[in-house]
Amino acid sequence: MIFYTADLHLGHVNIIRICKRPFSSIEQMNETLIENWNNVVIDDDTVYILGDFAYRSAVSMKPVLKKLKGRKHLILGNHDIAWIKNIKTDEYFVSVSPMIEIMDGDMLITLCHYPMLSWHKMARGALLIHGHIHNNMKSNHTFTILRNMNAYNAGVDVNEFAPVTLEQLKINKEKFYKEYEACNR
Repeated sequence: MIFYTADLHLGHVNIIRICKRPFSSIEQMNETLIENWNNVVIDDDTVYILGDFAYRSAVSMKPVLKKLKGRKHLILGNHDIAWIKNIKTDEYFVSVSPMIEIMDGDMLITLCHYPMLSWHKMARGALLIHGHIHNNMKSNHTFTILRNMNAYNAGVDVNEFAPVTLEQLKINKEKFYKEYEACNR
C-alpha cells in the first residue's frame, strides 16, 4: 500500500501549542506518532513524508527512523534542511527530493510540501498531495482556494496523527472542511 503523511514535527515542543495537538508532552507526542505510524504501516508499504518530519529536536532522528515501518520517501519541507544534515539519508530513505510525481493506482499525483495553485496535468484530473498548512484555519484564502481543487493535505494534524491512504485523505478532507465551515459561521 501507499501512505502519505506530513508535518510530524517530531521533537518540536511548540508544535503542541501552535496546532493545539492533544498531547501533554513532546515525549507523548513523539511516542504516539511512532505508534500510530506502525499501527497502519507494514514493512512492505511505501510512505511518502511530505516535509517537516522533525524540527528543533533535542534527540537524534536516527533511532526514530529505524523504528518506523515501510519504505520511506522524503519530500523536503522548510524544516527538514537542518536535521537531515546529521544523517546519511540513503540509510533511511528510498529517495529525498523537493517534489516528485508518482502513480497511485491509475492516479497521477504531484507530491510537494507546499500547496500549489497549479501542477502537471491538473486539468486532466491529476492530484496534488501536500503538507505545510497543518490545521491552520486562520488562512481563509488558502482553504477557500484548495477546497475546490484536487489537492489534499497530508498533515498529521488533519489525518488523525497517522499516515493515510489516498482514499483516507479524501475522506479526511471533507471532515476538515465541515469543521472549518462550522468554525467560520
